Amino acid sequence: MTVCVVGAAANERPARPNVILIVGESHRAEALGVAGNTFVRTPYLDALAARSVRFSHAYVTTAICSVSRASILSGQHRARHGINDFSSDFSDDALQQTLPIVLKNTGYALGWVGFFGVGKNPPGEYFDLWEPRIPWQDANGVHHTDAVARTAIEWLESYKGAKPFFLQLNFNAAHEIDPTPEQPAHYLVPDRFRELYADIDIPLPRTADPCTWESFPDFFRTDQNIARQRWHGFFSSDDLFQRNAKDYYRLITGVNEAVGSVIRKLEMLGLAENTIVIYTSDHGFSLGEHGMMGKWYPFDNSIHVPLLIHDPRQTELAGTEAGAMALNIDLAPTILGLVDVPVPAAMQGVNLMQVLTGRLPGRAQFFYEHTVFSSPLLPKVEAVITKRLRYVKYIEHDYEALYDFEKDPDESRNLVHDPAYANDLAAMRKLYKEERIRVQHPHSQ
Repeated sequence: MTVCVVGAAANERPARPNVILIVGESHRAEALGVAGNTFVRTPYLDALAARSVRFSHAYVTTAICSVSRASILSGQHRARHGINDFSSDFSDDALQQTLPIVLKNTGYALGWVGFFGVGKNPPGEYFDLWEPRIPWQDANGVHHTDAVARTAIEWLESYKGAKPFFLQLNFNAAHEIDPTPEQPAHYLVPDRFRELYADIDIPLPRTADPCTWESFPDFFRTDQNIARQRWHGFFSSDDLFQRNAKDYYRLITGVNEAVGSVIRKLEMLGLAENTIVIYTSDHGFSLGEHGMMGKWYPFDNSIHVPLLIHDPRQTELAGTEAGAMALNIDLAPTILGLVDVPVPAAMQGVNLMQVLTGRLPGRAQFFYEHTVFSSPLLPKVEAVITKRLRYVKYIEHDYEALYDFEKDPDESRNLVHDPAYANDLAAMRKLYKEERIRVQHPHSQ
């Protein structure tokens, strides 16, 4: 672990606020008590929400880890930042326009704990704390979630206050562990949570009904589809569903506990009153919805994520639920705005706090894209999403889907051929073309 202590007396506090950005993995929006989930135990995240603005309509513009994390750092759509796999790095010029490096160039100390998630050559030389390689479980049995929190806490204890800091924590939970020759894919849950939720039965999603999967077109409805492959191993029977859905929520509860321990340490050190804390996720997750497991496609459970923004200087916003449509590309410009640092012109996102206060208009729609793989593994897909309608186009097959999310929140009925939606379909096709150009054109915002 690389740790650099920034000097000055312990009682000194920087004029500008510190920032801790916490990114969970695969944390779907409904998996919070404050979001209405009746059984998941997330008391520390719920308490953070009570002191935060909670954006109840927060989404990612691409639901896969590497692309979404690149969007969080760059404030850009995939089409603009160009990261469309697991090996590509930011160019040197692009890296200089990412959130951490912009902050470093204005005097912030940088800390990073948990995997970087973009490319094969992460920029550790820029960071005062750089600890991206934390195993799922170390030789002493310490789980990744606990190790991330412990590393962050140790660094906070060494912090001396000469500079404000930006600290990003990236949790592996609630991701599954990929299969190896020795064992199949599975969830690795800390021992203390193994019996959590044992006394409940988690309801099957309504779209777990086989009829939903059978309604998809032939190019999609194949066991080569990665989302269906993973469903077989995790959710294809009642016993598998109960075991793996509970493990998923157990991991969420573990992240919740880790976040609570970091916040308690901030309070103990007297840093809480000058530290902005943000919690979100790189994408949502399907727990058997539509007969699938995973993310990738623009269904709500895959693209809808938690977003909590706690700024201790803005007590009047504590406990606010914001209905504005928020995106992962908004995180960088929002953070820069909160600490009064100019936003690079290349960033496509907006400062959500300015939307909240009416200084910027809220967005009515956003463009979604996932082109990391292709058919039959993951059909390339683009979409335009509004609060009411979702227009989806599988671009390799020229196949369209239209969902009325207000009337059909399960997104189970494709309305493309419904005459009652002919006008809506025409409008969404037009909007899709406009948004596609706006997102992809280098001079558009």
